[in-house]
Amino acid sequence: MTDFKRHLIPKGTKIKDALVQLNELASDAILFVVDDSNKLIGSLTDGDVRRGLIKGIQIDAQVDDIIQSNPKFFKKGENNISEVINYRKNNYKIIPVVESDHTVVNVVNFRKKKSYLPIDAVIMAGGRGSRLRPLTDNTPKPLLKVGDKPIIEHNIDRLNSFGIDDLWLSIRYLGDQIKEYFDDGSQKGVNIQYVTESEPLGTIGAVKSIKNFKHDTVLVTNSDLLTDLDYEDFYMQFLESGADMSVVTIPYKVDIPYAVLETNDSQVHDFKEKPTYTYYSNGGIYLVKKSVLDLIPENEFFNATDLMEKLIKSSNKVHSYPLLGYWLDIGKHEDYNKAQQDIIKLKI
Repeated sequence: MTDFKRHLIPKGTKIKDALVQLNELASDAILFVVDDSNKLIGSLTDGDVRRGLIKGIQIDAQVDDIIQSNPKFFKKGENNISEVINYRKNNYKIIPVVESDHTVVNVVNFRKKKSYLPIDAVIMAGGRGSRLRPLTDNTPKPLLKVGDKPIIEHNIDRLNSFGIDDLWLSIRYLGDQIKEYFDDGSQKGVNIQYVTESEPLGTIGAVKSIKNFKHDTVLVTNSDLLTDLDYEDFYMQFLESGADMSVVTIPYKVDIPYAVLETNDSQVHDFKEKPTYTYYSNGGIYLVKKSVLDLIPENEFFNATDLMEKLIKSSNKVHSYPLLGYWLDIGKHEDYNKAQQDIIKLKI
């Protein structure tokens, strides 16, 4: 995550040197002035420089004399989605992200990102992928390419496009290949940490071992999905629902080619002529309150559906988020072949 440092400039820098840096940023021309500890002091634009020069400040003077001392910023770990949407609507394009002590840790560029969601993401990438053999004999399924990059990379890039940049990858089968490919994630502008399953722990069991989530909401997703899911809308509806867990659900329509009778004690009360029923299946993508993860047992095989069942039985709220966009579970050879065709048209 080094790209954001292009927008940082130390206090005491000469104005003429700041102009050179602003010029290099082109249409993204804004600088954030920091102290020796990288703590945010102010912001600087071409306009600030121009106004300073008009006032008679010399070009060899320090930027400290012309900065805006109350810049907009996001605080890491805070639920600031309303701020994100408000700034974006009001055409603020580039905003720094600071820790609680005001140390700058990132810069959000809304020219390149759709949002900046206060979410941690866990991508489950430890499966064997047996149904895709022999492709997975020497390559982990998440690293199989769809188009010009691996399946899991499509997922990471889409998460990152919504500002989700704190990621954990749960790995097991040929996991070292995944580690070698992504390393710490810095080349993709994200922070990646790893959880290694010594034995299969199901679709959410490995999440229990993660103790250092930065946000109160955690997204858990399978690594072998291809989707154009709008993560901001998913998150907003999760908040509005007041649920403890939200599940992306995939609608399936079933057409009955005959009249369906509604009966009670052998008496026909009504009938529907060739009805269509819509059912919703589990899409393998979840938003969960961090506090709910305490219900996951330690070092036990545990699926996300087990967590759903626990929550429902204890009268907690589980929310369904019907996905109307694209979704494909790449589990079989025919799915993999379909993904190769679909990726040409998809914008994900």
